[in-house]
Amino acid sequence: MKKRPWHDSYQLGAHRLKTSLAPYPQLPLFKILDRSASKYPLSTAIEYRGYSINYRKLLLLSNSLAAALADLGIKKGDRVATILPNCPQYIISTFAILKAGAVHVPCSFLHPPQELAAQIRESGAKGVICPAEFYALFRKSIPALEVQVVIVTSERDFAPGFPPLLFAVKGTHRFRDLVARYKPHPPQVHVKPREDLAYLAFTGGATGQPKGVMLSHFNRLANVLQGFPWMMAASESRICGRGSVMIPIPLFHMYGDWVMLSAINWGLKIILVQDPRDTDSILELISESRPFLVSMVPTQLMQLAEKDIPRVPMHIMTGAAHLPAALHRSFARHKKMPVSEGYGLTECSPVTHINLSSFSRPAKMLGRAKHSIGVPVPDTDVVLINEDTGRICSPGEEGHMYIKGPQVMLGYWPHPGSGLRKGWLPTGDIARMDRDGYFYIVDRIKEMANISGFKVYTGLIDDILFKHPAVSQAAAVGLPDPLRPGSERIKVFIKLKEPFKGRVTQADIINYCKEKCPPYAVPYAVEFRDQLPLTPTQKIFKRKLREEELKRFRR
Repeated sequence: MKKRPWHDSYQLGAHRLKTSLAPYPQLPLFKILDRSASKYPLSTAIEYRGYSINYRKLLLLSNSLAAALADLGIKKGDRVATILPNCPQYIISTFAILKAGAVHVPCSFLHPPQELAAQIRESGAKGVICPAEFYALFRKSIPALEVQVVIVTSERDFAPGFPPLLFAVKGTHRFRDLVARYKPHPPQVHVKPREDLAYLAFTGGATGQPKGVMLSHFNRLANVLQGFPWMMAASESRICGRGSVMIPIPLFHMYGDWVMLSAINWGLKIILVQDPRDTDSILELISESRPFLVSMVPTQLMQLAEKDIPRVPMHIMTGAAHLPAALHRSFARHKKMPVSEGYGLTECSPVTHINLSSFSRPAKMLGRAKHSIGVPVPDTDVVLINEDTGRICSPGEEGHMYIKGPQVMLGYWPHPGSGLRKGWLPTGDIARMDRDGYFYIVDRIKEMANISGFKVYTGLIDDILFKHPAVSQAAAVGLPDPLRPGSERIKVFIKLKEPFKGRVTQADIINYCKEKCPPYAVPYAVEFRDQLPLTPTQKIFKRKLREEELKRFRR
């Protein structure tokens, strides 16, 4: 790969970071657990509701479940779906599925049963691992699917003070019974890392129908190495086998799953938060566990911004959704906590950009932290294309972002190469790059409004609204303008902070926008809501808001 503008920004304090990690190891993804269990057998791997599992135990449990899966008929290439909240069973199942030679299909347990059944049907999953009580909700769909093996579990299986799940669910196998009964001898499966799938992960569906993304063992392992091992190489000896990471985001989302895999690779303690929406539990765990890194999404930060956060020397990493500039500044100035925004997509395993400037600032390694998604991780090429002219954009110009790298998917299920253009992934995001190689997301192409020929990025309106002292959450959407066929107009949805409820009016917000926005981008209407709809990964669900409005429009 030729020198790129961002290579000069590959600096963390006094440490120059490598511009390339090639050649990447040709290994099955599950080898990261084998390695950490060998190097740090007694180090805690998982901490969950007062229960701890060390790396040796995690390996044994995963190996036993892998042996069980093989004995139950799961073969190389079969898909096994997990429908699990944040719990040790998710991590055990991940490595067991991979060790059995199968493909992990992580599904959101927050989805309605019919949507889960659709994903299981599309993936052709032969096995399902889920909570016993959840299985009852969608078991009527099982006969119409290809599922042959159902393993049920309970939060009681790995939580002190609770008896294990004792009752049997007809036609299923109990998770705890399997890991207790089978010896930790996984099947010997030959894996071709570049070709064989490790994950079939569905996109979130925030801007369209979910798609199955094919990620190989090579894709995922490369992306793990593009994170902590690249960025924090100078601290490896001090952190590996000792540090801890808190994961208060869903593991079934590729961002949460990537943090989990990255922690396993370095032998770190994973502090699992059972309910990512439970802000009080997150704060309590931060105070008790004092992790060096906490991975979050911006919605969680919005909730934490109104609370007292324990003064712990930790770094907050955020992704999966846009981080409002006002929120970023608030944490830096008032909470004295650095927040590093990153960027990624399910199609990229998922990480493509990391903000090194935010990681550098706490140690006074950099004069100013940039409010940016960061620079591309090593061996990741990025171009911005002007969609009108087809030419590559210069620094400062906005264009559609395309990405290429070892972490980029094999294609959309079940067609290798689909969704790619000569190996390049069109992200659907409009971005710009500064002269230091730092990237900034402007908006989603699908969330851009066309107002009388003007392109209005609704994400920029969101940012303006977040700066209003009364606004807790905001979402601007483009809707058809009945007076101008083919054109749109802006409506905003707002959740107010508690002290301002009933005190701020629609006129207040519109007048505020008149001062900050060009005339054509000023919203025609404001709707206050107690809650804005969120995706399973805690993004504001703009598509749902727009669909609700379009239904009203068509009446």
